[in-house]
Amino acid sequence: MSDPTPRPATLRLLDRADREIAELDADVIGAVYRFQHGFRKNPHPGGFDLKQVKGHDRLWSARVTREYRALLLRLGEDDWLLVAVKHRREVHRGLDRYAYGINRVTGAIDYVDLRRVEEGVLSRADPDAAVPTGSPTEPPAAPAEAAGTGGTGEPGTRTGDGTPRPLFADHTPEALRGLGVAESLLPVIARLTDPDDLPGLVAHAPRHTGEVLLRLYDGVSAEQVRREIVDPIAPTAHDAETAPPADAGPPPGEPPATTPATDPDSAWQAAIARSDAVVLTDDASLERIIEEKDFGRWKIFLHPTQERLVRRELSGPARVGGGPGTGKTIVALHRVRHLVARLPPGNTRPVLLTTFNRNLAADLRARLLALGGPQTVSRVDIVHVDQLANRVVGEAEPGNTRRRIDDARALAEWRDMLAETDETRWSPEFLADEWNQVILGQAVTSRSDYFRARRAGRGRSLTRPERAAVWQLAERFTQRLETARLETHRQVAERAARLEMARAARIGERARRDGQRDGPGNIHVESATGARQRHRYRHIVVDEAQDLAPAHWKMLRAMAPHAPNDLFVVGDTHQRIYDNQVTLGSLGINIRGRSSRLTLSYRTTREILRSALLLLEGTDYDDLDGGPENLAGYRSVLHGRPPTLIPAADWDEELDAVTEQVRAWHGVPRESVAVCVPTNGMADDVMARLARRGIPAARITPDGVGPVEGVHIGTMYRFKGLEYRCVIIAGLSEGRVPRSPVDQWEHIDADRYRRELQRARSLLFVAATRARDALTLTWHGEPSRFLGPLLAPRPER
Repeated sequence: MSDPTPRPATLRLLDRADREIAELDADVIGAVYRFQHGFRKNPHPGGFDLKQVKGHDRLWSARVTREYRALLLRLGEDDWLLVAVKHRREVHRGLDRYAYGINRVTGAIDYVDLRRVEEGVLSRADPDAAVPTGSPTEPPAAPAEAAGTGGTGEPGTRTGDGTPRPLFADHTPEALRGLGVAESLLPVIARLTDPDDLPGLVAHAPRHTGEVLLRLYDGVSAEQVRREIVDPIAPTAHDAETAPPADAGPPPGEPPATTPATDPDSAWQAAIARSDAVVLTDDASLERIIEEKDFGRWKIFLHPTQERLVRRELSGPARVGGGPGTGKTIVALHRVRHLVARLPPGNTRPVLLTTFNRNLAADLRARLLALGGPQTVSRVDIVHVDQLANRVVGEAEPGNTRRRIDDARALAEWRDMLAETDETRWSPEFLADEWNQVILGQAVTSRSDYFRARRAGRGRSLTRPERAAVWQLAERFTQRLETARLETHRQVAERAARLEMARAARIGERARRDGQRDGPGNIHVESATGARQRHRYRHIVVDEAQDLAPAHWKMLRAMAPHAPNDLFVVGDTHQRIYDNQVTLGSLGINIRGRSSRLTLSYRTTREILRSALLLLEGTDYDDLDGGPENLAGYRSVLHGRPPTLIPAADWDEELDAVTEQVRAWHGVPRESVAVCVPTNGMADDVMARLARRGIPAARITPDGVGPVEGVHIGTMYRFKGLEYRCVIIAGLSEGRVPRSPVDQWEHIDADRYRRELQRARSLLFVAATRARDALTLTWHGEPSRFLGPLLAPRPER
């Protein structure tokens, strides 16, 4: 096949092939890097020994080293998909073990190495087991009593004659095919009887197949699996001309039947666009994927559901929800890159990427830089919302010398003012919340506006005379802060919202005049500088939306015109750690009909996920638009050990338990281990105890983690947006989580009591879901009431 003329090739990498390559020796991995460089330049020189694998129409092999060869699927003329790198002895052993084809349901390419499945799953229980074989163009037939002729009983139990019952005995092969399960794995699934073998099968199966099997094993109905997993990624009408037919699938190794006038490669070209694969565009592409492993794969492999959200053309604001680790931030970052790629050339920053604090904003900047490079970051304004509000107010009030105070200091000022005036009708907490959530949150500027303001979610209703009295107290409080030259961040946000709304009104008025005159008006009447005012941004993307205050939303809504793809917000109200309850529709942000939800966790194991969800038992959450929100269908394909629960007699004994657990994770890099506690004082104690035992540690501060290496230590508020391989949550004692003062509200203000408990649960939920591989929960004395569902005896599957 030698060809003197260079013919550059498109080389793609199949999802999971990178993990198999990463298991090879370092010198072989280095050879793979060199191979992909040369192969992309020209795959046809004789040095690659590129040849078709015997008995396969699309599977080829190419030389990587004298001992190792690459396996590639030929998708079209010089378009190749790298599916594996194997020792040359393995390549030609059991050629019928390589199964591949276009999935008739998902429209994507399914590739399965049946030998790896055989060795990793069936042979563990039965050394003589062999996966039924078939030619690559004819799938192996499922036995008549395959994984499913029906039957009753729990998976993993025994049938009437004493033989083990298949795990999927209640699902016929036809039903599994209809859900998009890979055809070549049906015989294996039919024989699967041990639940411990399921994770091994999922590890070698196409991702969609793994998701379906895990949900069915969890007891979810086939119809629900179709709604939650299959329908969101099924080919749309737009794909109909290129996608394989949904009612009949080709045998592995063959595309759908084509007419003589159709390019035989066209179905494979359409299928690769729907598959978990990435084009290797430069010499460093593969190296980045291999070396960053799981924590870096987010830049490369998007789930089809995520991909659709990233590229979706939206007629207005949209929201993406989902539990921790489902890739909401990943979608937001890819969405930003997608929006930037569509911008006309220029030096401006018409895209805003924002979140609720500076730590997360810094992380977003670093991740966007890694994803899109400097050329993408240069077109994006990345700033947290309070910094953005400060910028707006600073432009309007350059001489402002007021000192900013936080909510705790503002509450102390409320207490002092009420004590000085002998006001006892309302508590300082109630008035502070009313001022923050209603008056500042809705940018209320007059007594009459306050009478009309919505107070949904505030619990206690107010009569008109009571509203008049509250307004009078709020005015007096504002004057008090003004006299002391103080202001809160919420006041700044409210002022920024009013300024931006006024700016948007001027822009709208100018557009109205221009429309009447059939042309642009006099720009000199639009501002003192004579500059034409425009909206600050064309597109706004918001991460961690659940923690923004109402004033923030009013400011953001005014910063971009009402136009397609204007606002794209991601968040999960189950992770709300601040008391900012909003209804986006009431703030001018209409997301109805443009709200989506991600349900697949890429970070947390199934065992940790189950426990974390139990922490939320009995609590209701909203969807940021006045409706209920839940985590139905939230799932993971990762498998691991259940969380470890460690009680202690006192705090000193608990600190020893924390230290021993950190030591037990000796094979994990220290920076991949974290200890989370309720208070700063407890964080200090953990730091000191680890130091005494010679374990380096680094404190998580408002600015992130400093240059000191070691185990990361911080309070629950600091863990938002972070992730670790192993996490310890210590100090989970009653009175600490939730804080004992919360109970004082139970009989005074039931709504506030509910909100405080919900926030405490959310903090714990956020902390628990930072763990990828292992989670340990410790306490001394009486355990937190939130741990009750975890401590109660539960039947095993």
